[in-house]
Amino acid sequence: MNNGMFDTSVQELKYTILKEVANLAYDDKLEEGLLHVAEKIIPGPQPTMRCCIYKERAIVGERLKLALGGDPENENVVEVLDIACDECPVDGIRVTQACRGCIAHRCQNVCPTGAIRIENLKAYIDTKKCVECGKCMDACPYNAIAKSVRPCENACKVGAISMDDDKKAVIDNEKCIACGACVYQCPFGAISAKSYMLEAIRLLKNSQGNQKYKVYAVVAPSISSQFNHVKVEQVVSGIKELGFFSVVEAALGADMAADKEADELYEKGFLTTSCCPAFVNYVKKNYPGLAVHISHNVSPMEQISIYLKKVDPTAKVVFIGPCIAKKMEFRLPEVAGIVDCVITFEELLALLDSREIDLSSMPEAPLDNASYYGRIFARSGGVATAVGQALREHGKDDFVYNPISCNGIEECRIALLKASKGVLPNNFIEGMACIDGCIGGAACLTHGPKDKSQVDRYGSEAKEKTIAQSVGILQKFND
Repeated sequence: MNNGMFDTSVQELKYTILKEVANLAYDDKLEEGLLHVAEKIIPGPQPTMRCCIYKERAIVGERLKLALGGDPENENVVEVLDIACDECPVDGIRVTQACRGCIAHRCQNVCPTGAIRIENLKAYIDTKKCVECGKCMDACPYNAIAKSVRPCENACKVGAISMDDDKKAVIDNEKCIACGACVYQCPFGAISAKSYMLEAIRLLKNSQGNQKYKVYAVVAPSISSQFNHVKVEQVVSGIKELGFFSVVEAALGADMAADKEADELYEKGFLTTSCCPAFVNYVKKNYPGLAVHISHNVSPMEQISIYLKKVDPTAKVVFIGPCIAKKMEFRLPEVAGIVDCVITFEELLALLDSREIDLSSMPEAPLDNASYYGRIFARSGGVATAVGQALREHGKDDFVYNPISCNGIEECRIALLKASKGVLPNNFIEGMACIDGCIGGAACLTHGPKDKSQVDRYGSEAKEKTIAQSVGILQKFND
């Protein structure tokens, strides 16, 4: 099924469903059309992915619900599709063929439940007695004892995913930070995010061609690592062709954020970033004592949206990026009315293709709102670099700037743990929940190795070379 645009057939199935829903919504045929989507996508008679076409169609039906906004009773933007969960068979902790049949029997000696026995000189684990404490794994000198972990559980670095009595995946909303790591890693696509694509379509259609109000698309700087078969400027034209009044860089909001965070850091002496909503959520849930040190400046998405609505009080803002956590952020009470909708690059592609917009044939429209430093927010290390630049531009050379860039939640955990114990030597924590930063976001079109230099090249193309120049233009406009 995979046509080469995506990494997996799971992504393609999701895209196909989104595209069908978008078509129906644009043509005002949702109510009657939804009944036939499953059969259209899974025509049969032979199944292509599951045991039978009826289960395949049932899964499509559940995916349609997510495309329509998901379960309203579930506050989380990430949901488990029970019927799609394969109940991945895992053996828990087991002895591998690497067991040498040693006579020390350290594994057996440390087992607190007597789950390990020796047969024919080899160790064996009674899974009924095993509590998976891992002591035998640590004790084995040959590393011959391994633990099988489901892909979703392995992907979740905050321990929010477990299995219920039916071996189905369950998300603990109290622990989940909506980073979306589990979404891409589930081989069966049983974990996915709610879509607000229909709200974006509604905003565009009800604007009456931007006469009733204007709809602005705010695009994340990580767009430079998407749609690699065309130029960013052609994607901008494609977005405008969808009906958006204007396309604005979230990187401009990043310039504004860096400019303000430099002053806040100088005043407070220690700070953690606020641009990644999953990281902010992680701090609040796991290190509440450090929450006071989270930058009080709003995220770049919010910064630029506030500015747009100040300039145009009737403006509607749709954020487009690679981030599932942004869907959680825009629904927060404190963000209500600032950002009207969030869609992902995957959903943007579905919208473009539903309107048969060929990006490769589109003219190039400029996107030149931000500076180099705002654009490199898209990669790990970019925020720290931008704040350092802002400190220099503000003439705060007396401040000893010692940042640490945390690439992924595990690195964030280590830095925050040290900070909570007062042993972190750094005074600025850049926290990114996704590996490589936003260019490694859960809703990227592709998930292969990311080229950070691609972001830097995109940043170097910016007309504004400093943060002061970028923010200064806004100030002049307001004056």
